[in-house]
Amino acid sequence: MSGHRVHLIGSDAWVDVAVGETVLHAARRQDRALPYSCLSGRCGSCRGHLIAGVVSYPYNPPDALSPDELEAGEVLLCQAVPQGDLEVAIREVDAVRGIPLRQLDLIVTQMTQLADDVIGLYLRPADGQPLAYLAGQYLDVLLTSGRRRAFSIANAPRVDGIIELHVRRVAGGGFTEQVFSALGVGDCLRVEAPLGTFVPRAGSDRPMLLVAGGTGFAPIKAIIEHLQKQPPSRKVRLYWGARLATDLYLEHTVAEWTRDHEWFSYQAVLSDAASDDPAHRSGLVHEAVLADHPDLASFDLYMSGPPALIDAGRHAFVDAGLPTDRLYYDSFDFAPDVLAAMIRARGRQGQRVD
Repeated sequence: MSGHRVHLIGSDAWVDVAVGETVLHAARRQDRALPYSCLSGRCGSCRGHLIAGVVSYPYNPPDALSPDELEAGEVLLCQAVPQGDLEVAIREVDAVRGIPLRQLDLIVTQMTQLADDVIGLYLRPADGQPLAYLAGQYLDVLLTSGRRRAFSIANAPRVDGIIELHVRRVAGGGFTEQVFSALGVGDCLRVEAPLGTFVPRAGSDRPMLLVAGGTGFAPIKAIIEHLQKQPPSRKVRLYWGARLATDLYLEHTVAEWTRDHEWFSYQAVLSDAASDDPAHRSGLVHEAVLADHPDLASFDLYMSGPPALIDAGRHAFVDAGLPTDRLYYDSFDFAPDVLAAMIRARGRQGQRVD
């Protein structure tokens, strides 16, 4: 194969990269377990440090990196294409290595209205073979158009193989509109899974902070269910941010966790709540975390939600002393065609798009 070789410092592994191929794509093809999430260059989960060599970004810009970070040698491996042989410092996620990537059909067994704009889908493999995955991973729904839609798996692996998804209705999102208007029990979805490395890391006794925004609660829920099966010796605190109380669509479940597990605690944060609302805290969720924990040096932090939360949180948390290698996040980016449709819809309604 013509191309270049990339030396992954730390695991002391080599990856062969074809001409025009990204480092991450080549690594996944060769069963290397590099961290990743959005695959679009926006979240920064796949960032590494370039020790030697030069990369280009022909597909998407490395939006998750500041000019100073780029100047310092930081690279986003989901978009970086080698211009020669490279040496890159990055840690692999050993837990996901060896889990086979599958395409399979899932049958809808139940649909539950969790909120006005969120449906819970419960699916089982059509072939009866449970999907092997880790809590926190996601799947891609494969559409007949050839496009994909990514959804976090909202439950830890179950013996019956049931897979839970939380689907929020998105204006201009053809697939989510179909879920709300046409999908029914007994229908089939073709998916590829498991994907992503937003999984709980073993071997730490530091207290764990979990930060969710909106339906970013889905993979966090799966991680908490995993922890319940193997109760941790450390404290775990969940911060769930949303606009309104009705957006906290499974808060009764969270209340049960708080009651049943002494190691678990919870704080809801509502951006549109009245300041005198006695039941909920008002403000932005990442700011609530910092108000409670101005020094994050002794924590592990897992964060999942929309790009604005991920971008604000990852900078603010590191500034508060959280080591970058103890910050894990999953960014809920919209697919490009969905984002374009949303912008068109909001433009017609005279709404501002941020």
